[in-house]
Amino acid sequence: MSHYDKDLGKNEANYVPLSPLTFLERTKDIYPNYEAVVYESRSYTWEEVYKRCVKFASALDKLGVKTGDTVSIMAFNTPEIFEAHYSIPMVGAVINAINTRLDPNTVSYILEHSDAKVLIVDRQFHEVIVKALKNVKNKITIIDIDDKDIDTTSFKKIGELEYESFLNSGDENYEWKKPKDEWQAISLGYTSGTTGNPKGVVYHHRGSYLMATGSTQAWNMPNRLNFLCVVPMFHCNGWCYPWTLSMLHARIICLRNIDTKKMFELIDKYDVTHFGGAPIVLNMIVNTPKEDQKKLKRKVNVLTAGAPPPSVIFEKMEDLGFEVMHVYGLTETYGHMLQCAWNEEWNELDKDKKNEIKARQGVRYPNTEGAVVMDPETMKPVPKDGKTMGEIMIRGNIVMKGYYKDKEATDKAMSGGWFHSGDLAITHPDGYIKIQDRSKDIIISGGENISSIEIENTIAKHPAVSLAAVVAKPDEKWGETPCAFVELIKDKSAEEKDIIDFCRETLAGFKLPKKVIFCELPKTSTGKIQKFELRKKLKDLS
Repeated sequence: MSHYDKDLGKNEANYVPLSPLTFLERTKDIYPNYEAVVYESRSYTWEEVYKRCVKFASALDKLGVKTGDTVSIMAFNTPEIFEAHYSIPMVGAVINAINTRLDPNTVSYILEHSDAKVLIVDRQFHEVIVKALKNVKNKITIIDIDDKDIDTTSFKKIGELEYESFLNSGDENYEWKKPKDEWQAISLGYTSGTTGNPKGVVYHHRGSYLMATGSTQAWNMPNRLNFLCVVPMFHCNGWCYPWTLSMLHARIICLRNIDTKKMFELIDKYDVTHFGGAPIVLNMIVNTPKEDQKKLKRKVNVLTAGAPPPSVIFEKMEDLGFEVMHVYGLTETYGHMLQCAWNEEWNELDKDKKNEIKARQGVRYPNTEGAVVMDPETMKPVPKDGKTMGEIMIRGNIVMKGYYKDKEATDKAMSGGWFHSGDLAITHPDGYIKIQDRSKDIIISGGENISSIEIENTIAKHPAVSLAAVVAKPDEKWGETPCAFVELIKDKSAEEKDIIDFCRETLAGFKLPKKVIFCELPKTSTGKIQKFELRKKLKDLS
């Protein structure tokens, strides 16, 4: 033991567990009267947001919610889901933000698997939730979000409690719980796996804190920026930006639904400086009718993640005054962990070359200790030659704790001391990573991760289907869409519409195959379907 280890231990004065909750506490103390959250007719200062979060935490405590309990929320990007990122962890509980596009069966699975004690839900999801709850054994307390800024006449009441009245039953002087250990869980988010049911990804306070701080540097985010909430806050907790934004005492402009005319109006009205969005959102923006567009007063910074948009989209966004940066990440890494960090020397390149570079996934994010393309067999980095493929491996504090109730999957994903992304990529000589294929066969469509196996299993249940394989088809609007190759049973028949309608009975709309091709599927000698041959066939057909 060296002298640096003797009598120099951790104590309450020199060591405090990291938590993004402290960002809100600090901003409330320093900038109490700054406008924090804006949504339609509502506006809250940072002091008001803090008090609302504390009161809601107090009300949850009175309800019996305790440390380690799961509180689910299914909501649009309204103030309620932003507040939930603070109020739920303030009572020691774990926030489970549910994808608003999921079908009742999947929602039911998540509520059951997560052991949810409470569900906060927008009344617009009444039909989905009522169906989902029929198959949930655990008792869940329902808190309705009754959005007064929209017409709710067609939305029925779901629970016995209502958000605002429940919040007001809490004590604003409640002593909320800071984590005793920064490894304590703060969030549970579900991602589509390659087999049936989604996996529960667990985040801790430390990782959330570090991702929030890293984003400010990676994206050059200044204090007091104006942020338009486009990325759904159920996606990796809105890429962890609900926590980042309180640190920067930003102004957060909530957007309930993606409407590009509305986006242009809000950008103009609130002098928006930053927002994130899937490639499909960028596609929608550049195709907004001229009469619905507003000339930008200043440069607007945009992050996009997922399958890289066509190069023409980068060009058109730039022409409108948007500066786009491409990032890459996974639910398992708190959102983005690679960024296409821009080098000024590239400014002299022609547009095509610049757009080609912008489409790369890039280099590791701040607070990402390791992101390397490796040979998964040898666990050694591949040459930086721009052609040798390997798997993206990640290491650092922004890797999840693990999969909830799934030790086997956790151990497999982190074997060899690295998180295995399942994404195949190359490394260019300058160190910039570019994805070539997805070994997990995950299709990224409109920012949503879709399991090809889930679609295949559904199609296979059709009485006329012998075999099915699903691959990603490039799409200008959505980035990628599912394309199904189907081999029929001899003497049986089916049309494309039959297959899509059959899928529609059990799958969410965004998971439906957009194209169905009937053919004999290429197979190996052992009977394994050769998906790379199908991708080649798809290219030949396009």
